Amino acid sequence: MDLGLKGKRALITGASRGIGRAIAETLAAEGVHLGICARTPDGLNAAAEELRRHGVTVVAEPVDVGKRDEYIAWIARAGEQLGGIDIFVSNTSGGAAPGEQGFVQNFEVDMLGAVRGFEAARPFLEKSDAPAVVFISTTAAVETFGQPNGYGAMKAALINYANALSQAYAPKGIRVNVVSPGPIYFEGGPWAMIRQAMPQFYEATLKQQPMGRMGTPEEVARAVAFLASPAASWITGVNLVVDGGFTKRVDF
Repeated sequence: MDLGLKGKRALITGASRGIGRAIAETLAAEGVHLGICARTPDGLNAAAEELRRHGVTVVAEPVDVGKRDEYIAWIARAGEQLGGIDIFVSNTSGGAAPGEQGFVQNFEVDMLGAVRGFEAARPFLEKSDAPAVVFISTTAAVETFGQPNGYGAMKAALINYANALSQAYAPKGIRVNVVSPGPIYFEGGPWAMIRQAMPQFYEATLKQQPMGRMGTPEEVARAVAFLASPAASWITGVNLVVDGGFTKRVDF
């Protein structure tokens, strides 16, 4: 199936590794021109070079999403360099640190990163013929998991915000959806570190997976690509859970 993505222009935050990197790779393979950012330049520059092998334009810049002015300026700059923005993917997270500071960090990066990012990208999206926004949340937003922290709480707020945006901007043709991954394993990622530091917890979580394994960034990326594409033109306000059956709730 042709997703209709060739020639589109997408901004992706947190795109140097893991899920963000896989999203960038999947979109580039579909012919999407990219603006990508991450906090550090090393992995970002390497990712940009690899992505350009697909024959697409890639503009890459180290950006801290938690720094408001720096982040907003990057979106405006990248949008101008690409000649517009059709797709905005907010993928960054402040982690899952405990305590009040963890809540502050998650609010600044996970929540306000999405809010500021959408508002900065909106003038470009409104000029697109197929505008789409995808926020990356987590199954920890829909079911409590582990110790209380700002990560799950802010990701739950993100789903609420996305749904409100989907209603407010549907008349302008801007679709807004969420992808909520379950446990995703990649080298250097959170679950790789948990496997080393807390092997019993890792194994206990793995046993809760009906499919007997954790997910991959590529499996999440394919869901994002679909929701961001014209092939999903009648889908907005959805929270698509990609977790291999990890969550057990029933939605009606």
